[in-house]
Amino acid sequence: MQRTRFESIGSYTPETVRSTAELIDSLAVRRSLDLERITGIENRRVYDSHPDRYESSFVLAQRAIEDCLRLSEYRAEDLDIVISASITRTRREGIHCCAPAFALLLGNAIGATSALHFDVSNACAGMITGVLVLDRMIKAGVVRNGLVVSGEQITPIAETAVREISKSYDPQFAALTVGDAAVAVVLDDRGDDHDEIHYVELMTSAGGAEYCLGMPSDRSAGIALYTDNRAMQNEGRYMQAINRVDTFFKETGRTWESEKFDYWIHHQFSAPVIEYIASLTEQHFGTPMPQALNVLRDFGNTASTSHFLVLHEHLKRHQIPEGSKILMVPEASGIVSGHLAATISRLAV
Repeated sequence: MQRTRFESIGSYTPETVRSTAELIDSLAVRRSLDLERITGIENRRVYDSHPDRYESSFVLAQRAIEDCLRLSEYRAEDLDIVISASITRTRREGIHCCAPAFALLLGNAIGATSALHFDVSNACAGMITGVLVLDRMIKAGVVRNGLVVSGEQITPIAETAVREISKSYDPQFAALTVGDAAVAVVLDDRGDDHDEIHYVELMTSAGGAEYCLGMPSDRSAGIALYTDNRAMQNEGRYMQAINRVDTFFKETGRTWESEKFDYWIHHQFSAPVIEYIASLTEQHFGTPMPQALNVLRDFGNTASTSHFLVLHEHLKRHQIPEGSKILMVPEASGIVSGHLAATISRLAV
C-alpha cells in the first residue's frame, strides 16, 4: 500500500478585517452575552465586495491553489485529480453554482484540464473529507497525486444574521462567528517516515443533522445559518467523538500515549469549548494533551478551511518544527466527528 503525504499547502484570506465588536454594534437587539468572550474570536476576514474586485468562493479558492502550487513540485497539468470541498460555491454575488462541478471549473481555470474532478460536501468537515477520499484513492492506486481545495465566502450568513436577529437568543447567532478564507493542499504517494498521513477517519451521527442548517432565509433575500447550539454543543456530543477515537485506537492497537502527538488542531468555533474538549479528552485517556494550535482570534470560524488555515498560519510563523505529529479533530454539522493524524517535515509556506 502506498504511503501518502501532504506535499504542499496554500491559503488565501481577504484583506478586509471586521471585528466582533463591529458586528455586535450593528445588531438591532441589545446583546446580554459577550460573544467575543465566549468564543475567543476578536476579528475575521471578509471578502471584497467591490464589483471590480469581487472575491467569490471561486476567486478565493483559485488564489489558495496558486499559493499551494507556488511551492509544489507539481504543476497544474501534473495533477491527477482536483477535489473541491467548499460549502459555499459562489461565482457572482448571490449566485451559488450547483453545476458543473466546482472542481471542474477550478481545474480548468488553473490548467489542470486533464485531471479527474469532483466535489464533496460535508459541512465544516469538507476539507478533511476531501483528504480522506484522496488518501484512499492514492493508497488504492487509482491516482498518484491530487489537490483538495476549499474557498469559503461564508460571511454573507453573518450579513443576514445582522439584518434579522431580533431577540436575545437567536438560532442565527453562530453565524456571527464566521470568516472568509480559502485553503488548498496537494497529496501524493511519496510518503515516508518523515512525512506521512497516518490515518483519516470520520463518523457521521445523522440524528443531529437538523442542529445546524444553512439555507435561504425565509425573512429576507440572503443565505442564513440556523444552529441549535444547546443541542449541538454539549458534553454528551463531545464524549461521543472522544469514545470513537478510543475505539479506533483499541481496534488498531494504539494508545493515546503511543501516538505521541505534538500538536492538535480543532475546528475553530470557540476557544473556551476547545479547552473544555481538551479537558474531557485528558480525563478520559488519563494523559496530558498535546499543544493546541489556534487562529480563531484573528480569523474566526472559517468553515471547511479552518484546520488547514491553522496549519498554514503556524507553518508560516515557523511554529511547527520538522518531524511534528499533528492531530486534526473535526466538528461539523451532520453531526461529523473524527480525526486525521499526519507527520510533517518538508511542508513549507
